[in-house]
Amino acid sequence: MKIRPKVIASIAAIFVALGLAQVLVEKFVVTPSFAELERADARTAMRRISFALDLSLERLTMSASDWGNWADTYRFVQEHNPDFPKANLDKSALRQLNVNALLIVDLDGNVVQARDLDLDADRPLQLDLTAAASLPASFPWRDKIRAGLSARGLVRTSRGTMMLAGAPILDGTGHGPTRGMVLLGRLLSPAVMHSIAAQAQTELTKLAPVAGISGEKLVETDELTQVYQSLDDIYGHPIMTLRVDVPRNISARGHSAVLYATVCILATGILALIVLVMMLNRAILNPLAQVTRHAVALSEDQDLTTRLNLKRKDEFGVLAREFDRMVDRVATSRMQLVDQSYEAGFAELAKGVLHNLGNAMTPISVRLANLAERLRVAPDADIDQAISELQDVVADPERKADLEEFLRLACRELAHTVRLSREDVAVITRQTAVIQTELTEQLRSARNDQVIEPVRLTELVSQSLEIVPDSARARLTVEADETLRKVGVVRVARTVLRLVLQNLIINAADAVRDSGKAQGTLRLSAEILHKPERTQLHLECRDDGVGISAQNLERVFEKGFTTKSRETNHGIGLHWCANAVGALGGRIWAASEGPGCGASLHLLIPLATRDTTPLAGAA
Repeated sequence: MKIRPKVIASIAAIFVALGLAQVLVEKFVVTPSFAELERADARTAMRRISFALDLSLERLTMSASDWGNWADTYRFVQEHNPDFPKANLDKSALRQLNVNALLIVDLDGNVVQARDLDLDADRPLQLDLTAAASLPASFPWRDKIRAGLSARGLVRTSRGTMMLAGAPILDGTGHGPTRGMVLLGRLLSPAVMHSIAAQAQTELTKLAPVAGISGEKLVETDELTQVYQSLDDIYGHPIMTLRVDVPRNISARGHSAVLYATVCILATGILALIVLVMMLNRAILNPLAQVTRHAVALSEDQDLTTRLNLKRKDEFGVLAREFDRMVDRVATSRMQLVDQSYEAGFAELAKGVLHNLGNAMTPISVRLANLAERLRVAPDADIDQAISELQDVVADPERKADLEEFLRLACRELAHTVRLSREDVAVITRQTAVIQTELTEQLRSARNDQVIEPVRLTELVSQSLEIVPDSARARLTVEADETLRKVGVVRVARTVLRLVLQNLIINAADAVRDSGKAQGTLRLSAEILHKPERTQLHLECRDDGVGISAQNLERVFEKGFTTKSRETNHGIGLHWCANAVGALGGRIWAASEGPGCGASLHLLIPLATRDTTPLAGAA
């Protein structure tokens, strides 16, 4: 599939995915949020109804408190003066209090005086509550009457649900002892319910107790959001259910807004898709197709004399000019490569491999020598002799004790020898794995291009130290400068750069040894150099060793040149490093203020960009 239809299909798929995402968001996020707003509004309306009902009960309680804390009421309960009800408990008093029932009861719950009135018809209601001589035996407020406490709630009467409030009868100054309670009741008539609904500014319906509703319940229809609230009477039994009806105007308007937004976004998306495809064709796809056709023609015809000559000022113009220059260089290089042999390169590679393997073998040799020496001095023969002597009957107790003490000490020494030998074997195993890895990587590098990998410089230094001989590591302290951490992740040929650093660390350790110091320091620092043509990594390795004379600064990288003994060095290390760095497109140079002043080696390595595809080491 060509890139043009692929790009157009990908962009169209993105727009379709965005459209589907919008539809899903509208369906599962936006639209439910409108419904949630309506539910919250309905619950708020029910809370306003509950507050208005509580407020009515509170006002009723305040009126009962005014009547209860009245000296005339206090004396009436005590003396039963017949003039008090005639003067105070008439119809006008009930209308003024806006109540349907007024009861005065003593401490035992006996009704001292009771009046009821239908406020609309102006006649007695004949309530069962006011007709009784005393409060019911199960009346829940009897303890509050004796304790002089106020109470309020709902109660079921023969004429319907009534709001009932009670207050203690005091002496007019707020003191007691209490003589009973004044009870005021107001029926929840349609007018009262309408007044409560008006206070809450919502539609309210009073229902009989509904089965299955305990507390609050929300029900949604296509037109309304309904909240049901179950209320209990003073006995704790369900007495009525209130229902609040909230029209679903928010959802209706929300659906209209979502539909309008969807249509606008779809139209905008289609227009944007058309414009984007036209711009891509003009700015990218058409020039890309022209460059692709030219590259295919070069591949098929192998004619390096043709040129693209694309006259553009944008990136495609730069690409075309660079492509033409690259073809020029390829043509020249191909002519030169025909006359060259690759055998010399393989020979140089073999020398580098042998040098690196020699560095890796040194720790193994040291550890094997240590292991052999420990095994040589192990007192195995003495232990066998002592065991043989103990197996015979030893008459002398002191001799037996000495033999047992010798065996204990010898076993401890053997255990120590085993632990050290185990460490030697671990190091030998690790170094053997390093050699195997080295051989594998060198074999891969001989067959493929270098693998570009992202790596942190601090980790690269640690990996290089792992393959440095123990003697070199013991002689040298490697300090990673803070700049290595700040550089972060770079894309380089990690394997080659690790081997280069290994050689530089070993050379620094040798330089410290040649200076006569027992311990030296190698300090590593790094920086990124941004140049117009490319970005490069600059690594500096500075040691405090013997230094390099001015006449040898250039020669240290020559093949076969060395300032060390010919018996232990063949002048391959730095020469191999120079070849390896050069193969990566970089360079290496040395700097020193002279003998005894230390030296610094500088590496300049081109960095691969993020667009560079890492090469997989295929066989």
